[in-house]
Amino acid sequence: MHLSPLRFDALRFLRPRRRGIASVNAEVRDGIVPAGDALARTSDLEGGTPASANYRTVALIIACAMFMENLDATVLATALPTMARDFGVRAPELSIALTAYLLALAMFIPASGAAADRFGAKQVFRAAIGLFLAGSLVCGLAPNLTILVIARFVQGIGGAMMLPVGRLVLLRSVAKRDMVSAMSWLIMPALIGPIIGPPIGGLIVTYFDWRWIFWLNLPIGIVGIFLVGRFIADIREPSVHRFDRIGFVLSAVALGCLLFGFEMSSRSGAGTLAAILIALGVASGALYLRHAARTEHPILDFSLMRIPTFRLSLLGGSLTRITQGAQPFLLPLMMQLGFGLSAAQSGAMTLATAIGSLGMKGVAPRLLRRFGFRSSLIWLGLLGAGSYALCGLFRPGWPLAAVFAVMLVSGFLMSFQFTAYNTIAYDEIAKDRMSVATSFYSTLQQLMLSLGICTGATALHVSMAIRGDAAPGFTDFSAAFWTVTAISLLSVFVNARFDRDAGAEISGRGYGSRGGLSNRESPAG
Repeated sequence: MHLSPLRFDALRFLRPRRRGIASVNAEVRDGIVPAGDALARTSDLEGGTPASANYRTVALIIACAMFMENLDATVLATALPTMARDFGVRAPELSIALTAYLLALAMFIPASGAAADRFGAKQVFRAAIGLFLAGSLVCGLAPNLTILVIARFVQGIGGAMMLPVGRLVLLRSVAKRDMVSAMSWLIMPALIGPIIGPPIGGLIVTYFDWRWIFWLNLPIGIVGIFLVGRFIADIREPSVHRFDRIGFVLSAVALGCLLFGFEMSSRSGAGTLAAILIALGVASGALYLRHAARTEHPILDFSLMRIPTFRLSLLGGSLTRITQGAQPFLLPLMMQLGFGLSAAQSGAMTLATAIGSLGMKGVAPRLLRRFGFRSSLIWLGLLGAGSYALCGLFRPGWPLAAVFAVMLVSGFLMSFQFTAYNTIAYDEIAKDRMSVATSFYSTLQQLMLSLGICTGATALHVSMAIRGDAAPGFTDFSAAFWTVTAISLLSVFVNARFDRDAGAEISGRGYGSRGGLSNRESPAG
């Protein structure tokens, strides 16, 4: 029978889904796949969710965009003295370029979920990359500080959309059974970017022009925009609620003041300004909570905290992220001031954390399948806190190989914890609330990272003040490391409150080893 080209293309489009379902049934017959897994796979295929055959591609595309953002945020700090000289200003004045980016993040991360619902997560994610590239281009061409600050704010708007909307794209594109593996790829940029940013910035400033810090984003972003259009499906939820304008303003003021307050508190001589900003942020936050309680669809929906896995993931992850925020600040400083290493040598040492993070991605799914989320987070959380406590014992007498090994293990354990937290958080979230959940989670994540820098810097300064020394010594670094470690240890008590079967469908732990559900899940059991 003759088929028209249009009908032939339609049949070719349908054939992979039929073939996928048939292959699942064949795997069950042959005893390769348990019936429970088969049910999940068939549901994914028939329910309109992508079969996740290319979930690694999707995760890597999103991860590369986030890596570009995280790298840019940390690499700039190294170039500030050189940029100040070119602009004819004092180096401290360049801090406004950093705070402009933070202000944009604070204002627009909460709005990311609403934007994704209205325009589609794929379109917003692609537009966010484009906006980030436009800001990068202007930053590299900026003739003065004013233009640089404006361009950094534009960059920040793009960055604010990339993190939560990229996570939303992944959650809507990947089947639950592949979520742990996909999320382990996604968290890499958040862990690796802050570690390798300073050495890359030093290399560019030393051997090239500082403007290449921004221009390096252009080829990465252009390829990213193309790959998003090629490999990521445009999946969106049909219901769109009215945008919460009042909540947007109140949350922007609250988060902006809190972020700036935490950031300023780590600087000497800025304590009064930091206190004012934090107080204003708390007051605005209180007004927002009052507004949110009276609004049906607030921009930051605190009713999500009633969902057990989301609440526990947010609380446990927030405590652990304080250590993650302090780490890129404390480690390079200790390597250079304490061990006397150069910026390049310090950067090479801190790469151990990034290598450990990369080594985790293939191990996390197997650990979670074997032990589950609750046990894994408890025991690896204890080990992770212990590894960072060891950093407080670093002294010149330690072989650098031993220091490198401790940092490598620390990177592995921290990476695992964030893979688990970022995955289990969405286990009980309904599809129509996924965009609100990602923007809420990302907002608190950014706030905790900034609080981590503040906590590490404050502990360092307090220890120095007690000793009466103007320069930090090993005792001061020990006090700072042990302070953030103690905070991270509190997450173990939060993790213990997870249900023993939490995330069983995601990890695959809930199914029997051979066809069929385990006794716990079977109707008879």
